[in-house]
Amino acid sequence: MSHSQNGHSSPKTASLKTAMKATTVGGLAALMLSTGLAAPILHSFAAPVEVNAPQVPSFANVVDAVSPAVVSVRVQSNVQPASDDSSNFSFNFGGRGLDQLPDDHPLKRFFKEFGGPNQDRSDRGPNRHRDGKGPLRPVAQGSGFFISEDGYVVTNNHVVDDGSAYTIVMNDGTELDAKLVGRDPRTDLALLKVDVNRKFTYVKFADDSKIRVGDWVVAVGNPFGLGGTVTSGIVSARGRNIGSGPYDDYLQIDAAVNRGNSGGPAFNLNGEVVGINTAIFSPSGGSVGIAFAIPSSVAKDVIADLQKDGKVERGWLGVQIQPVSKDIAESLGLSEASGALVVSPQAGSPGDKAGIKQGDIITAVNGDPVKDARDLSRRIGGMAPNTKVEISLWRGGKSQSVNVTLGDLASDDASKSTPTQNDDKGQSSSEKVLSSLGLTVSPADDGNGLAITDVDPDSDAAARGLKTGEKITSVNNQQVASAADIEKILEQAKKDGRSKALFQIQTDDGSRFIALDIDQG
Repeated sequence: MSHSQNGHSSPKTASLKTAMKATTVGGLAALMLSTGLAAPILHSFAAPVEVNAPQVPSFANVVDAVSPAVVSVRVQSNVQPASDDSSNFSFNFGGRGLDQLPDDHPLKRFFKEFGGPNQDRSDRGPNRHRDGKGPLRPVAQGSGFFISEDGYVVTNNHVVDDGSAYTIVMNDGTELDAKLVGRDPRTDLALLKVDVNRKFTYVKFADDSKIRVGDWVVAVGNPFGLGGTVTSGIVSARGRNIGSGPYDDYLQIDAAVNRGNSGGPAFNLNGEVVGINTAIFSPSGGSVGIAFAIPSSVAKDVIADLQKDGKVERGWLGVQIQPVSKDIAESLGLSEASGALVVSPQAGSPGDKAGIKQGDIITAVNGDPVKDARDLSRRIGGMAPNTKVEISLWRGGKSQSVNVTLGDLASDDASKSTPTQNDDKGQSSSEKVLSSLGLTVSPADDGNGLAITDVDPDSDAAARGLKTGEKITSVNNQQVASAADIEKILEQAKKDGRSKALFQIQTDDGSRFIALDIDQG
């Protein structure tokens, strides 16, 4: 009889059951903690992303160190009376008279304060000065910074320009009166002085020759009256010319700079001033990441002069110059477009006395090549008056040099010459059409040069900006008095293998040189 029949399991079946029980108990035992409680079964998740990248440096230490030296500059000016009884100016706008306006009307209050028709000049407000000057009113607000412990403050000239009183506001809110030591409109720098019995935290100028494009800068200032505002960026470019003057050599930075930042410092990470924030490029009036700062190398020398005697002394050559384009270089036989073209020497100037002539190209100063007109202006301006220099020239296809003793730019009061106006008076028998140039000319009324009476709109002359009413005074540095003179000079230029000729153009605003293509056909 089998085991299944008598209710007993077979040995194989018993062994299988025993093994299953043991396995189950073993599995449960594996899930038991030492306390005897069942452990929870944990789900598995992926690790979060973590990137070990270099950390951007913090500017906090720099800001903490330099902030006490950065100030706001408030400027006030004497408001002048709008008119007086003896003037011919009238406030009659075609409407009701001022005496018919309500007493609380803004216009009536305004004219009572500043003067208007039929107003009693003896009563214009409680702050009216006895000397006739108006009351002090805020006219500008900018930024600045201390450069010495005894209270010298650097800012922009355009911040303090036309000011009568100046107030320095420190980062802790302290307000201190300041006086104007001196200013330099040519570089847009000014120096103020606070006279109080205390020592100030101050900063120093950096060696900006070591500044590279891409270096960090930190701007601290007073944008929109928000004192102590800090922004950061990098140096975007060097040597920028923004057309503000002959000494343009700006650092371009992308730190946010806005109205009110003018005169404030741009620091490197060592807390040194690398530039003075001066201007921004902005189609909207706010920061778009293009700001310009006066480099510390320029500011250091100018401020030192202002601190010494309140003015800046610069060497003066006394010649009007313009850049040398490729076309101009070719027309004069120069191998490269460099140097500065002399438009005209000022009568009696150091350059005129030394023999520098109209049409010369200044190629070097003391043997050092001149890159362009701006380079020449900066180098001459960086020399002291009465300095003797050697000026290398390109004249008539040859190199030569002259020795010049520089004058003093600050004492240059000579007036600019005013060219004669030449109106277009229509065709006359003396007119001559220069078909190769697209110009019609006639002798000038003053006998000096040729008046342009018509310009072909499709000509090279029109493309280069020549206009009716302007005057041609020379071609290739040779005076011209007739169309025949021009034609003769152009023929010689063609024989010399030149494709362009240099024309001197006189206008009411002065002279300029233009290189025109010569018709080879």
